[in-house]
Amino acid sequence: MATNFLVHEKIWFDKFKYDDAERRFYEQMNGPVAGASRQENGASVILRDIARARENIQKSLAGTSGPGASSGPSGDHSELVIRIASLEVENQSLRGVVQELQQAISKLEARLNVLEKSSPGHRATAPQTQHVSPMRQVEPPAKKPATPAEDDEDDDIDLFGSDNEEEDKEAAQLREERLRQYAEKKAKKPALVAKSSILLDVKPWDDETDMAQLEACVRSIQLDGLVWGASKLVPVGYGIRKLQIQCVVEDDKVGTDLLEEEITKFEEHVQSVDIAAFNKI
Repeated sequence: MATNFLVHEKIWFDKFKYDDAERRFYEQMNGPVAGASRQENGASVILRDIARARENIQKSLAGTSGPGASSGPSGDHSELVIRIASLEVENQSLRGVVQELQQAISKLEARLNVLEKSSPGHRATAPQTQHVSPMRQVEPPAKKPATPAEDDEDDDIDLFGSDNEEEDKEAAQLREERLRQYAEKKAKKPALVAKSSILLDVKPWDDETDMAQLEACVRSIQLDGLVWGASKLVPVGYGIRKLQIQCVVEDDKVGTDLLEEEITKFEEHVQSVDIAAFNKI
């Protein structure tokens, strides 16, 4: 039963009708002027401003104001006068402020000057100028004339006197004596003699050569600066032996060529002579 009743009910489907009726009711209560004022609110203000601007432009161009527009320009002029007066008042106040600041700054400067003068570190004393006299040329002291007594004393002082001459003679004698002693010492010192040690190989003709006789012949050679040393027989081969003998010679007096020449003179016993070793002493 309940569902069938709601099916035939049309209240929800006709809701816009009730909304329209409610709107018309409130419009009748507020009156038609309120609605028109809401529509013309923005446009009326703009139109009034435009009309006033046009009137001001026309009046400024014409230079005169019409009889019906006396209230417009008089209002503008009064506003300008008020603004100019306010600007003048503000300017005067600013001038007063500037004057006060200048006075304060001057007072601060005066106080700073007083403080600087009173502080000992900032006291500035004027430098005292000293009068400098021109330089005078200093004359050298006059030389006193020498008296006869001073001349005699100067004559007595001999800078190159006999004492110095005697000392020079003694020094020369001492130097000569030392040179002579050095020359004598050098003459007594034996001179260094260059010597050499030579090892000779003296070869016989064959195995029948008397080696003792051969050695005696070699040692029979006597020369200044020659000293014979040890000797021995060294086998060569096939029963043949050679004589190996050592000698010391002075290089300035005896040479190897001289030794070979003297030894080979014994032709009966000596076939040849060779130098096996040669050393400086």
